[in-house]
Amino acid sequence: MTLTAELKNQLKQYLDLLESPVIFTLSVGDDAQSAELIEFVEDVVQLSDQLSIQKDTLELTPSFTLHSAKQSVARITFAGVPLGHEFSSFVLALLQVSGRAPKIEDEVRRRIESIKTPMHFETFVSLSCHNCPDVVQAFNIMSVINENISHTMIEGGMHQQLVEDRGILAVPTVFKNGEEFTSGRQNLNSLIDLIAGQSETIDVDYTQVYDTLVIGGGPAGASAAIYAARKGIKVGLIAKEFGGQVLDTMGIENVIGTPYTEGPKLMAQVREHVTQYEVDMIEHFNVKSVERNEEEGLVWVTLENDVTLKAKTIVIATGARWRLINVPGEKEFKNKGIAYCPHCDGPLFKDQSIAVIGGGNSGVEAALDLAGMAKEVTVLEFTPELKADKVLQERLNELDNVHVITNAATSEISGEQRVEGLTYVDRETNTVNHLDVAGAFILVGLVPNTEFLKDTVEMNERGEIIVDGFGKSNIEGVYAAGDCTNSAFKQIIISMGSGATAALGAYDYLIRTGQLNA
Repeated sequence: MTLTAELKNQLKQYLDLLESPVIFTLSVGDDAQSAELIEFVEDVVQLSDQLSIQKDTLELTPSFTLHSAKQSVARITFAGVPLGHEFSSFVLALLQVSGRAPKIEDEVRRRIESIKTPMHFETFVSLSCHNCPDVVQAFNIMSVINENISHTMIEGGMHQQLVEDRGILAVPTVFKNGEEFTSGRQNLNSLIDLIAGQSETIDVDYTQVYDTLVIGGGPAGASAAIYAARKGIKVGLIAKEFGGQVLDTMGIENVIGTPYTEGPKLMAQVREHVTQYEVDMIEHFNVKSVERNEEEGLVWVTLENDVTLKAKTIVIATGARWRLINVPGEKEFKNKGIAYCPHCDGPLFKDQSIAVIGGGNSGVEAALDLAGMAKEVTVLEFTPELKADKVLQERLNELDNVHVITNAATSEISGEQRVEGLTYVDRETNTVNHLDVAGAFILVGLVPNTEFLKDTVEMNERGEIIVDGFGKSNIEGVYAAGDCTNSAFKQIIISMGSGATAALGAYDYLIRTGQLNA
C-alpha cells in the first residue's frame, strides 16, 4: 500500500523531529496483506536514515513493532497498515518511541507511571473510525511511559478471522490480557480511570467564587465560556470530555462559512479558541448536583468526587445523547450488532444485510454511508414518511441496495450471540414482520443529559430545561443552552448561538444585581 506523495511530504517533515533511531520489526508472510504492510513500511523507512527494518515472528502476522535502542523490548505494535484515521496514531508513536515526550499534563504522567501491574492491551479498529485514534494513541502513550504496559492496534480488515473469533462487532473494542476490557469512544484520562481508578484531584482553587461557571464542553458550553471570558470575568468550564456529541459526527456541512468539516476537527479548533482566554478547564468530572444557596446568594455545583464549586451564575450546557428504542435485544446486543456510529462500525458489516432504525437526517445519512459497504440496507421509519431533508432523500432514492419501510415500529432485536434478526410491526396493517439482518444501527433522536438536575430547575416532559429568550431558567442565576434545553431545533450552530445568549444573559444578570465586581 504505497503512500501518496502528499502523505510522504507530510511524514518527512515529522520524521525530521525524531530524537533517536527507531527500528521496525516486521512479521510478515507471503500473502497479499503482508505485501501491503511491507510496502507501507518500506515507503516510510526510505524517508529517514533514522529508521531501519528487521524481521522476526511476532504474535500476529502481518504486523510490525516500533522500538528504539533505549528500550529492552518493543511495547507498541501495529497489526495492520495504519492509514486513514490511524495515520496520526502511527506518526505520534514514531516520534514518542524515538524519545519525544508526549504532550500530557504532569499529573497524568504521574498516574501512568504509578501503574505497577503488567498489562497488554489490544485495540480493534477500523481505518474509517474517527473515535479509534484517541484510544490507540492513549494506550501508545501509556506504553511509551510505563514499561509494564504494551499495546497492539489490530485493524479489523486485515485480521478478519481474529475479529470473527473474538466476536468483534463494534470499534474501538479493547482487550486487556486477552479479556474484553472496554469499548467505544474513550480518552487518555478516562482509560487511566478504568485502569487505575478515578482521580480525586482537580487543578483549580475550588474555594474561589466564579462569576460564571459553565457545565458542558460541547458547542454550547464552549461558546458560553468564550463569550463570558471576553467580558473579563472569572469563568470556569466543567466537562467530562470536551467536545461532546459532536465528536461522533463526521461530515458537517451546515456550519455557516465552513462548507465542510468533521466533528473531531471542529471541536479541536473550538477547544483551541477557548484556551485563548482565561477559562479554568475542570475536565474529566461529571456534575452530581446543582443547587441554589439563598443564604450565600450563590449556585453550588457538586462534582462526582464531592468537591463543591461556587458561582454567582452558571450555564448548563450538557447536551444530549442518542435515544434508545427500549425493545428486547437492544441492551443485550450492544456492540454485538447494535451500533450507533456508521463511520466506526460500518466496515464490520461489509457485504451483510443491516437495518437502520430512524428516518431523520441522522438515519438517512447513516444509510447512505452504509450502502457503500453493506450488501443491503433497510431503513425503518416509525412515521408514514421519512423526516430527513429532501436532498438526503433524493440521494437515498438513487441507491439500489437501500429499501425504506415506513410506519414500522421495531418490537424486538433477536439473535443468539449476536444480532441475527429484527422484528417490526406495520402500524397501518398491524401485521408482524421479520428481517434477517446482521446488525441494527439506531438513530432515533436525542435524550437531554439533565438527570443530575432532578427537581432543581423546571423541565418539560422530555427532560429539557425550559429557558427564556435570555437563556434563563426558573432559578435565579441559572442559565442553560444547547440540546439540553427546549430549543426548537438541535443543530451545532444553534447550540453555539444559544451558548452565547446564555453567557450574555448571565452577564446582564451580574450587572443588574450589582454582583459584577463584588
